[in-house]
Amino acid sequence: MQRFKNILFVMEPDYVNVAALARALASASALAVHNQACLTVVQVIDEIPNSAKLVERVLFPEDLQARIVANHLNRLREQVTPWKKTIKIQTKVLVGTPFLETIRNILRNEHDLVIKAAEQSDLLNRILGSNDMHLLRKCPCPVWLLKPKSPKDCHCILAAVDVDYSFPPTASNTKHQLNLQTLEMASSLALSESAQLHIINAWEASGESMLRSALVNTPEQQVDRYVEEVQQKHRQNLQALMDEALCKLAPRDLEYIDPKTHLIKGLPGKEIPILVDKIAADLVVMGTVARTGIPGFIIGNTAETILNQINCSVLAVKPPGFVTPVA
Repeated sequence: MQRFKNILFVMEPDYVNVAALARALASASALAVHNQACLTVVQVIDEIPNSAKLVERVLFPEDLQARIVANHLNRLREQVTPWKKTIKIQTKVLVGTPFLETIRNILRNEHDLVIKAAEQSDLLNRILGSNDMHLLRKCPCPVWLLKPKSPKDCHCILAAVDVDYSFPPTASNTKHQLNLQTLEMASSLALSESAQLHIINAWEASGESMLRSALVNTPEQQVDRYVEEVQQKHRQNLQALMDEALCKLAPRDLEYIDPKTHLIKGLPGKEIPILVDKIAADLVVMGTVARTGIPGFIIGNTAETILNQINCSVLAVKPPGFVTPVA
């Protein structure tokens, strides 16, 4: 299955880790070749402040902003030259707020995947919200964040799904469709990357700790039976999801990627990072869940917790019907 046809790679103008940037661009180029996709490399630079524009009017007859854009474009073309031997690459330099101009470019040109080297995380970014987090929350297409030490090729891919459908029909259907997208994308990438596919569902039995407390005093066997029923329901839902998502694969392709399932009791924010380390995952493919009442903020607390703990790359998939708040 070929999933991506129009890939956008975002290169930050001040990214200091040159080796990591080269690996990221190599990964983007390889993915474009595998998918026979178009690849555009874009860079977003800051607009010249008004104070500088006043100086420009006096000292420089030419447009200073245009000259800065041209300089960045020339340097950008030089940086992508090594990969032009295998694929045609378009280059662009945009001016403005990085995540806004990136999303606007995606909307104008109908890109179906955006790839960028992940920013170096720090406390200020986590408090104020980095450009990466803005993209994860508001970008209309899947976002692939490559961590600095990411290998060029993926050998192990982990798909994280949530098969708890104990919600109103509309919400449960949205979650199911998101799970399908996540698995289909992860299996497609596993095939193109010749990688092994792992699938995790971390689950909990709601209210178990309360039922086991001395305050409620529910018989132990009754609680155990309830927990076992919840586990069995998750197991059935996970198997049904896999049957539906992977049925399009040829038997030999399914045998090749050899999906391994992990039904783990515990919090996703804790169990997923543990499994990432255990299986040495190169990429986590995960859906993003809407926060009720906050338009445009589609990445949930669990996803953000996971992103801050893992050291591998992440491909975040949007729920069906998502509309970006960016015009």
